[in-house]
Parts: sequence; structure tokens; C-alpha cells
Amino acid sequence: MIVRHLSEIEETDADIKTENWRSKRIVLAKEKVGFSVHETTLYAGTVNDFWYANHIEAVFITEGEGEIEDKATGEVHQLKPGSLYLLNNHDKHQVRPRTTMRTVCVFNPPVTGREVHDEDGVYPLVVEDDETPVAG
Repeated sequence: MIVRHLSEIEETDADIKTENWRSKRIVLAKEKVGFSVHETTLYAGTVNDFWYANHIEAVFITEGEGEIEDKATGEVHQLKPGSLYLLNNHDKHQVRPRTTMRTVCVFNPPVTGREVHDEDGVYPLVVEDDETPVAG
């Protein structure tokens, strides 16, 4: 059994900070459970372009409000506490928080913590040395 508190992750290598968002990686690939879990905070007024070409991501909003745009269709969905979006088709998307949004994110395959978004907002597929990637 693994039990963690966010305070154990803050200011460690698993606490990733950018100008637009902060992601605390709670469960990573090294745990070998087939997914990773993050608490991500997106800052009010930012525009965030993402495309997880190598991962499936589910995002549950716990605080704040904003919107997500499906870049393929232009469809915009409003986000508020209790909303969940699932990027089940590796969807290119843009998240625009009106207020600071706190979310819980689950990735498959799991994130190692070493990934960095490229110019398209994509995480490369990085695996632990002894891990076999799971197709997403």
C-alpha cells in the first residue's frame, strides 16, 4: 500500500512548475501500477495548448472554472468543480481557466516525471528502464 500527502511532494522533483500551471505528480510510472496521478493547478487567465499524442488523460476539476476547446472541432465545453474531461482520442485541446483551476489528472501510460511538453504540447513517451509501455 502506498499512502502519500501533497505536502510530501511539494518542492521535490515531482513538483513541476511553469508560468501557466503547477503539477504535483503523486503516483508515477516507478510505482508500476499502469497509470500516473497528478494534482495540477492551472492559473487564471492563461491559455494552455496540450496534445497528449502518446497518453490518454482524464481530468477531474475540483476547484475553479474555465473552458476546454477541442482543437479538431472547435467545440468548447465549460468546466467547473465536478466536471471531468477524457482525452480518449489523443485530442489536441486548449484549456482556458477563468479562475485558478485545481484538477486531478490520470495518465495512461503513466508519466515518469521526466517528460517536458514539446512545441506542440506533447509529452514524449518516456518509460522506466524495466517498464514496458502500454499503448494508449
